[in-house]
Amino acid sequence: MLNFAANLTMLFTEAPFLDRFALARKSGFRFVEYLFPYPYKVDELKEQLKLHGLTQVMFNLPSGDWAAGERGIAGLPGRSEEFRAGVKRALEYATALGVTRLNCLAGKRLPQFAEENQWRVLVENVQFAAKALQPYGFTLLVEALNAFDCPGFLLTRTAQVVKLIEEAGMPNVMVQYDVYHAQRQEGEIVATLRKHAPQIGHIQIADNPGRHQPGTGELNFPFIFNEIDASGFHGYIGLEYVPLQDTKSSLGWLDEFGYPLPLSNVTNPRKVHSPG
Repeated sequence: MLNFAANLTMLFTEAPFLDRFALARKSGFRFVEYLFPYPYKVDELKEQLKLHGLTQVMFNLPSGDWAAGERGIAGLPGRSEEFRAGVKRALEYATALGVTRLNCLAGKRLPQFAEENQWRVLVENVQFAAKALQPYGFTLLVEALNAFDCPGFLLTRTAQVVKLIEEAGMPNVMVQYDVYHAQRQEGEIVATLRKHAPQIGHIQIADNPGRHQPGTGELNFPFIFNEIDASGFHGYIGLEYVPLQDTKSSLGWLDEFGYPLPLSNVTNPRKVHSPG
């Protein structure tokens, strides 16, 4: 059974951020994720989750100056103190919001440093974050981003993330497998899911080209979903896509592919197969 989570950074952008929780629940979602909670007070976010009966499943560690193009600082020499302070801040939000999965973005290649130096810093910071999360029973996720959308990113292939996890040597570090990034960079989606299923702790999806909803591009999502289901995956699938038009119309693929969301209008119930 697949559990789909609405990514509130990408979906329902027709409304201000704090209003998106209500729209997600009205659309039938029970799970949500988004990039960063830090612009908002913990109590504001906690209230929205409780008010609408939602479970938040994931967010990112602080990742540097996002507006300036930074995409994480875990692999940036000279920024370890900032990274570790960010881990502490993320834990404050996570414990309050009941979030057990935190994603770590590695950052970009910096030509003034040797690649080996950046890799060493990345391994050390992943170890630090994993150890900080471990007493809470939380999972640290690490993902690869494709080099077309994010030029210079340190981790662009699943094998690199797996190598990082192996070198970090911590049991609570897993792959965040983003199907869109993987398709752009390396393809072999189902083969990769099969090979690394035990190491994948979270999945995100979008079709290619365009990063729109499933069914708008080249990927065979019914086949991919069947593979995920058959693998025994017990995590969440984040809908981290840009709706081709509006969010509401972009959700039609769920019904089409056999994963109707729970109905929010209980006055006209019909039998559905809930994804979660």
